[in-house]
Amino acid sequence: MWSWVAHRITGVLIFFFLFAHVLDTALVRVSPAAYDRAIALYKNPLVNLFEVGLMGAVLFHAFNGLRVIAIDFWEKGPRYQRQMLWGVVALWVILMAGFLYPMTQHTIHELFGGAQ
Repeated sequence: MWSWVAHRITGVLIFFFLFAHVLDTALVRVSPAAYDRAIALYKNPLVNLFEVGLMGAVLFHAFNGLRVIAIDFWEKGPRYQRQMLWGVVALWVILMAGFLYPMTQHTIHELFGGAQ
């Protein structure tokens, strides 16, 4: 049940990100200076944290979606749905651990290591 809830929440979060991304990218057609200001706002540690969350949402949503497809179209899918969920969680944790430092490297150096 919680994977169903998490799948819906991550889907909505990804939708809102894409909506905001289309809007801020459309600013370049209206005013390149306004676009530059909007992009400059994104270069802060809080937004970097949101980027990590977005990556987590996309990874979970994608892997859980493949699990849902397997449950629906594989005859043994319903029997192994719990094991597949743990596989999704394990894969998500491993990949997020791998993405965490590269995604936050700039912010870590900015906050704790001085200017690059």
